[in-house]
Amino acid sequence: MLGKFTHNNDAFICEGCASVVKPAQSGCRDHCPFCLQGKHVDINPGDRANPCQGVLEPRSYFLNPKKGIVLVFRCRRCGAEVRNKAAHEDEIQADDYDKILSIADGEKPFRGR
Repeated sequence: MLGKFTHNNDAFICEGCASVVKPAQSGCRDHCPFCLQGKHVDINPGDRANPCQGVLEPRSYFLNPKKGIVLVFRCRRCGAEVRNKAAHEDEIQADDYDKILSIADGEKPFRGR
């Protein structure tokens, strides 16, 4: 069902770099702020119902006028593309801004300009 959102902001251990990832101050934490990798766990945001469980690698990013920086991930296991809002301004554990800038993957990072 489109538009369904479950608030899920739990701490976790990153499978990519083994960092302890704290919940975000606002919103929902869904990727590591250090290496930016995530896990393909959701069908609808926050539901943790996706059986894939593959690692989501950051591939690029773009600027959304309403959401700010949006990270684009690709699942290593199934190849799906997933998009999530960056948490680069989070006061508890901000996404590494330099790391975000380094993932352009040969694309123009700010599409639509």
